[in-house]
Amino acid sequence: MNKIGIRVVLLAYFFCIALPLNLYSENLAMVEKNKAAVNGYIIDGKTGETMVGATVLLEKTKLGARTNKSGYFTINNIPPGKYNIIVSFLGYEKFVKEYELKSGQLTRIDIELNQSSVMQEEIYVDAEREVEKRQISISKVNVPVQTIKNMRVGGESDLFRTLQYLPGVLTSSQLSSGLFVRGGSPDQNLVLLDGSAVYNPTHLFGFISTFNTDAIKDVELVKGGFDAEFGGRLSAVLNITQNDGNRKNFEGVASLGVISSRAGLQGPIGNGSWFLSGRRTYFDLVKQLIPEDPTTPIPDFGFYDLNGKITQDLGPNDKVSISGFLSNDHLEFGSFGLTLGLDIGNRLLSGRWTHIFDENLFTTVNVSYSNYFNNFKGDQSGYEFLIDNSITDYTLKANTEWFASDEFTAKFGVESSFFKFEYLQNFTGDTDSTAQGSSGASTNLLIEDVHTSAFGQFKWSVTEPLSIQAGLRVNYWQLSDLVTFDPRISARYRFTDKFAVKAAWGIFHQNLRLATQPNFSFFDTWLPTDNTVPASNAVHYILSIETEPFPKHNLNFDIYYKDLTNVSEINTNALQGRDVADVFYIGNARAWGAEVFVQKKFGKLNGWVGYALGFITSQFDSINNGEEFRPRYDRTHDFKVVANYEMNEDWTFGASFFYQTGQSYTGATSRFQTRLPGQDYGRGKVVPSQRFGLRLPASHQLNLTASYNFLMWGLESKFIIDVYNVYSRRDILVRFYNTREENTFIEDVRLIPILPTVSLEVKF
Repeated sequence: MNKIGIRVVLLAYFFCIALPLNLYSENLAMVEKNKAAVNGYIIDGKTGETMVGATVLLEKTKLGARTNKSGYFTINNIPPGKYNIIVSFLGYEKFVKEYELKSGQLTRIDIELNQSSVMQEEIYVDAEREVEKRQISISKVNVPVQTIKNMRVGGESDLFRTLQYLPGVLTSSQLSSGLFVRGGSPDQNLVLLDGSAVYNPTHLFGFISTFNTDAIKDVELVKGGFDAEFGGRLSAVLNITQNDGNRKNFEGVASLGVISSRAGLQGPIGNGSWFLSGRRTYFDLVKQLIPEDPTTPIPDFGFYDLNGKITQDLGPNDKVSISGFLSNDHLEFGSFGLTLGLDIGNRLLSGRWTHIFDENLFTTVNVSYSNYFNNFKGDQSGYEFLIDNSITDYTLKANTEWFASDEFTAKFGVESSFFKFEYLQNFTGDTDSTAQGSSGASTNLLIEDVHTSAFGQFKWSVTEPLSIQAGLRVNYWQLSDLVTFDPRISARYRFTDKFAVKAAWGIFHQNLRLATQPNFSFFDTWLPTDNTVPASNAVHYILSIETEPFPKHNLNFDIYYKDLTNVSEINTNALQGRDVADVFYIGNARAWGAEVFVQKKFGKLNGWVGYALGFITSQFDSINNGEEFRPRYDRTHDFKVVANYEMNEDWTFGASFFYQTGQSYTGATSRFQTRLPGQDYGRGKVVPSQRFGLRLPASHQLNLTASYNFLMWGLESKFIIDVYNVYSRRDILVRFYNTREENTFIEDVRLIPILPTVSLEVKF
């Protein structure tokens, strides 16, 4: 490993820590002698789960905090005295209790909140507003988990399907659950599950994500300008926290749907809890009961995913947890002497330790193993072929949060990852033989890389209305012997309690690249950046306005510009490659636009309305004659509505609607005929026009959901009716030119029509 690169990272790490410490430590020590402090965890009173994003406020003061990903909060520099501490969280009763906070002492309180049967709108809005005054949170959206569970597709609630209804988040089609965020491709999104990276977050065909919503406690999507804590990606961060489990009672839930069924169990163990949930399709089982025509065989297809977590308290200041995640997709098809098989899966195992040193320092250490594999094999009349690839990631990272005062906080950390990339391609006809090296018929590659990074950032409330956050991330990649510096800064100025302006700027680098086909992701292959290509780079510029135009309604207006360099596009003409430069074209891109987002989180009627105006252009010397073109997933206009209505304790209704500009496709200018000697007709070929220069018709869809709560055999149960694509608008998936006949015809492959489904959910 290059010693100079490591030294640069370590020097940057200590510099990021030393700067804020030197500025504030002496002043802090003087203040604390005459001040009080309070810290602790906010906990669900029914399950014992820690609660992410709960607000804690000292009544009649401007002092407050919001719990972090571990459910922890701290408030420092409090004048001694008696205070009413107010705690609130969406869907829970307000907690109010008086505490005496003494000079020079830390008061530790762990507070339990009870779930509320009635939404209390004013309480949450008022409490959150006081804490939000000090938050910068550029382009960040926290989607309530209950909203995710209420949105159904084919009877299934799905995380990615819900996120696709946010402005600025696009998909390549209605069948895809891949997220294109503000002009970035899905591989430019950092997807974290309990702090560990997941490399393939969707199931085969992309219709459903790999995350079972029963296992999710908190979801945070940052669409741009994200903190220095996160690195290695260009566009966005999706940070998912799994449930810890019920610390007080054993309970379970089971759901039977049309597409799949799922079950979850949780309960107390030792000085903590456990959680286990699983989901499986059963099309492959039902298929065995269907009479099959040998001339038109039905493929075997199925997937499953499994989530698990164990959490233990080692003391009042120490928590440890072990998380696991498995997913697997299997497809098998055979006809007329041809047999095909495909397996795709994720394996994730992580351990986390959180420790409270004192009221000012909170640390998290995370060690993880993440593996994504893709195996495709076939047999055509005895001639075998195989493609097998995987990425394995071993990561250790440690973060420390320093709550210096109500005006100043800092966060810093280090991260080191060891990557192993494996790729096997065997077209020798015998897959039992071991392919060595690279040849026209076989390729056997093993690439290893080490990535080390350090970051530091601080947030400073300069004045009552002005807050600034600045950070620096330094990265070193061993394979390419490359050091990069990612400075980031954001600011917030609050003109009134209901009107604020925010801005952010930052540099982001990405070393990993995903080789994927444009129309499907069967053979996704992750590759590192080597010496033959430069690392990808993005610069984000964001201006945001947040306000409350009506009571209980939040309005965000974002303008963004994103400049991307050294991004990649797969070279579909390459038959084999020894270097990354042989696999990809390297070029540049720009994305810019504006978003409007109105959200109402509270009350019987809640949801959001969003509109995005976006533009994306790409330029590659080897594509489209070197001229700029828009990607396939570019959609200029994007309008979305999500609504949930809780009529009473029994009935809940939901609706979602979107309208988007049609996706781009490549047209044709003419056709010519190719034929071998002796052939009279041959095959027709079209001459393509400008790359993705035409558009399909606009895309729009309405989905409705109704759920009824009742008791079945004394157990809480829910009957769910879901109507997908209510007015049966069959959008176009792919448009192509049929040249098999003498005349050329334009043909469309359309998506599924109206799909009504029912499902039953039982808690025990």
